[in-house]
Amino acid sequence: MTSVHPGNRPQLTLVGQGTRHGSRSWLTCLHRCGNACDQPEPNPTDHGHVRDEIARAVGRRSVLRGGTLSAGALLVGGVVATGGAAAAAPGRPGHPGGPGRPPGPGARDGSLARAAFVPVEPNRRDAFTTARGFGHRVVVGWGDPVVKGAPGFDPFAQSVAAARRQFGYNCDYVGLLPLDDHRALLVVNHEYTDENLMFPAGAYDGDEVKRIAIANHGMSVVEVHRAGRPGSWRRAPVGRARHNRRIHDATRFELTGPVAGDRRVRTSVDPAGRWVLGTFNNCAGGTTPWGTVLSGEENVNQYFDAGAGPDPRYAVEYARYGITGAGKGWSSVDPRFDLSREPHEPHRFGWVVEVDPFDPTSTPRKHTMLGRFKHEGANVVIAADGRAVAYMGDDERGDYLYKFVSAGTYDPAGSAAARRRNLRLLTEGTLYVARLVGDGTDDGEHDGSGTWVPLTSHRRSYVPGMSVQDVLLFTRLAADRVGPTRMDRPEDVEPNPVNGKVYAALTNNSARGGAALPVDEANPVGSSRVRAGLGAPLTTASGNRNGYVLELTPDRGDHAATTFTWDLFLVCGDPSAPETWFGGFDKSRVSPISCPDNVAFDGAGNLWISTDGNALGSNDGVFRVPVEGPERGRVQQFCTVPKGAEACGPLVADHDRSLFVAVQHPGEVDGATFEQPASTWPHDGAFPRPSVVVAYPEHRPWS
Repeated sequence: MTSVHPGNRPQLTLVGQGTRHGSRSWLTCLHRCGNACDQPEPNPTDHGHVRDEIARAVGRRSVLRGGTLSAGALLVGGVVATGGAAAAAPGRPGHPGGPGRPPGPGARDGSLARAAFVPVEPNRRDAFTTARGFGHRVVVGWGDPVVKGAPGFDPFAQSVAAARRQFGYNCDYVGLLPLDDHRALLVVNHEYTDENLMFPAGAYDGDEVKRIAIANHGMSVVEVHRAGRPGSWRRAPVGRARHNRRIHDATRFELTGPVAGDRRVRTSVDPAGRWVLGTFNNCAGGTTPWGTVLSGEENVNQYFDAGAGPDPRYAVEYARYGITGAGKGWSSVDPRFDLSREPHEPHRFGWVVEVDPFDPTSTPRKHTMLGRFKHEGANVVIAADGRAVAYMGDDERGDYLYKFVSAGTYDPAGSAAARRRNLRLLTEGTLYVARLVGDGTDDGEHDGSGTWVPLTSHRRSYVPGMSVQDVLLFTRLAADRVGPTRMDRPEDVEPNPVNGKVYAALTNNSARGGAALPVDEANPVGSSRVRAGLGAPLTTASGNRNGYVLELTPDRGDHAATTFTWDLFLVCGDPSAPETWFGGFDKSRVSPISCPDNVAFDGAGNLWISTDGNALGSNDGVFRVPVEGPERGRVQQFCTVPKGAEACGPLVADHDRSLFVAVQHPGEVDGATFEQPASTWPHDGAFPRPSVVVAYPEHRPWS
């Protein structure tokens, strides 16, 4: 799929192939996940699909209401959800909003949780656009210096050494950890690279491009200070930011848990199988109650080249993980990306990474106890008995929801000994996969029930014929054997620290309704209403193009419980489309929303959703949605990101006065190049730069 540019820059062909990309550019799909949607669904099992359970819930609700749905309700997926508050789980951590006390009642502190605003209209501007009354500023962007010795950014003078000291490309997850009332550490993932937009033609040869692109992956830790208005933040000078750190392809990671030392993670450079260089395709993440950051390695399958041919011993495992050998050509500059030379190298990626931002000399770790798959992220809550529970999604069409429950308990003492104990919590415990059943209770309160099916503990496998190490290395294959529910790209899965429920973003599944996933009487959700462009009429497209948000309620409010109930909270799309559902709220009063990706919560428990791949003609953005009370399900768009960009993060912080958004791949539009960009945001040069933005109230809401 490449051709040689006259200026000696490897140039991807500008005409996309495949039909499943929706409104995403073909280049975004290629660079981020290797066009995964154009490949067969990797899960070949015939286990139940979440769309089936949703359809059954529809039928049950219809029967309960005399066989008809109320005006404005769903034709597909419609429920009349109850809005009763669930008790917060005992032992849950406080609101992770950054420095200072949690917000008090009312909106007089400028809280984004309570502020009234007029929603942003769908648009295609090349700008970061907030609701009126709110401002924003760029905090840090691609190429900005992070550690001492980093040069100022010059796209014509890029190098591996510079990239390892500068803010990397395509920011995604955002975490904010307080140092004191005025300073904090911003922790950001760098998911993938787009060489078409990064490199001027003729400035670098092909191998230079590969080496620099590899170095632009990883994570950054950046000290930030309060700036001007409440809720606004700025970067600290690099020379005085002793916590700043750039984690990159040459950073050494420790493998923890049962897989460490296994023969299938041993390589020629690491014959003991105990450490790994670098972390790649880091998507979302989570901040732990003990003050570390978790980062999920997602589409790592696309980085490995076939070389002389993949090792046939792992043909089944490679296939289930989408490892085809159609890599990025990185093996020409680093032999570990050659499957024929290093067949175990792919097994060293696809884990959850833990980083301690407060100790820039610490060794980051890859936790094998949390399983290996396409991790969107991992989010931790403390259960009633003090154990740490991590919720996770495998971001693939037809794959599963997971959770991990630690063997040890969280120590809130805050001492050095307590911190050391907490840093071991993710190394021992039990890994589960979710099975959802749409039979629910007959009172219409829930859409169904569910069970967390155990896969393995650190001592014992619960999957016949597979060892503990087998289950953790090849978690997808292990899960296939126990009959979990196939989901529509489960991405961010996060516990709400206020109501104790768990919210899962199911972004979309373009394959639903096809030959492998046919529509029938029990599975009517096989098409969606979409728009070809802003202002265009709604038309019908195959598959689930706009996504869902599921709401899971742990039994007895205990996150360590193995049973739960679930509700269909949102069926996303245009409010005028009959299949949409907004938690029972009046559809005439909500913003259109498409492709929920990441979620976050404010101090009042409102859900904040960022989107990726809007199929309704507009730029992506961030939305606020109450989950309780009379406004439950009222989706309001707070901001949109620039043309071609995805909204990542998001994070509500600092007394709920700050909304951090990672603006990923601005200008990533088919046909765009460095010389002919589709965007120049943030408009500090002639080319786009992925950057982290903070939005905040421009004035107090009562003035």
